[in-house]
Amino acid sequence: MGVPTTRTTADRRQDATAQDVTEAPAASAPTRTKPGPLQRLRSPRRPRIWFEIALIAVSYWTYSLIRNAVPEQRAEALRNADWIWATEHALGIAVEQSINHAVNGVTWLVLTMNYYYATLHFIVTIGVLVWLYRSHPGRYAATRLVLFATTGLALLGFYLFPLAPPRLMSGGHFIDTVQVHQTWGSMASGNLAQMSNQYAAMPSMHIGWSVWCGITIAMLAKPVWAKVLGVLYPVTTLAVIVSTANHFWLDAIGGLLCLGLGFAVSCTWYGRLSYRLPRLATNPA
Repeated sequence: MGVPTTRTTADRRQDATAQDVTEAPAASAPTRTKPGPLQRLRSPRRPRIWFEIALIAVSYWTYSLIRNAVPEQRAEALRNADWIWATEHALGIAVEQSINHAVNGVTWLVLTMNYYYATLHFIVTIGVLVWLYRSHPGRYAATRLVLFATTGLALLGFYLFPLAPPRLMSGGHFIDTVQVHQTWGSMASGNLAQMSNQYAAMPSMHIGWSVWCGITIAMLAKPVWAKVLGVLYPVTTLAVIVSTANHFWLDAIGGLLCLGLGFAVSCTWYGRLSYRLPRLATNPA
C-alpha cells in the first residue's frame, strides 16, 4: 500500500491557480481603430494633381467673381481713403506720395514696377504652390489652407471696408503710373479697370500672398540664396505697391492681419504649424 499523502490548503490553491491560467483564453492582440472621417481630413495626405488644379481654378474664379461683385461704393471708398490718409499723417508715416513721385521720375524703374505688380503676384504664388506639391506633399494642404483662408478673409474686408487706392484719390496728387506710362499692368488701372473692382484695396492681397510665399520659401527651402529671395520678395512687393500708388501702408498691415488669421485657421485644423508637419505624407489621398 502506498503511503497516504495529505494536501495542504496552500497546495490546493496553487493547483487551482495553475488550472485557471491554463484554461484562461490567450490575451487578444490590441486592435487598431480606424480613424474617423474628421481625423482623416486633418491628417497630412498625398495631394492629387487633378483635384488641386480644379480646386485652384475654381477658387480663383470664385475669388474674382466675389471680389468684382462687391458693390463699387465710390463715395464711401473715397471717404475711407481720406480717412486712411489722414490717419497716416497723424502717425507720421504718410510718405507714399513722395515715394510715388520719386519713382515716377525714373522711367526704367517705374516700368519695371508696373510689370512686377501685374505679373509676379500670380506667377510666384502659383510657382510656390507647385513647388510645395512636388517637394513637400505632406505640408501642401495645410500651407495651402493658410493661403485660402487669408484670401477668404480679404473678401470680407473688401465688402466691409471699400477703399479707393491712392491713385484714385481726389486731390491726393498721386500718379497712376500705368496710365501715365501706358504700360500693360494692373487689372485695376488703365484700360483693364472695367474688369476689376477698383475699390478693393483693403486689405492688400499683394502683401498677403507675397508674405505667404516669402515665409514658405524661407522656412522650407534649403539653399541660403533661396531663403534670401524669400525674404526679399515681400519687401520688394511692399515697395512696388506703394511706389505705383496702388496701396497705402495700412493696406499692407491689413494684408498681414489676414495672413496671421489664415495661419491660425490652419494651425487649429491640423494641430500644428504647417511647416512642422511631415514633409512626405503617408496617408493616401
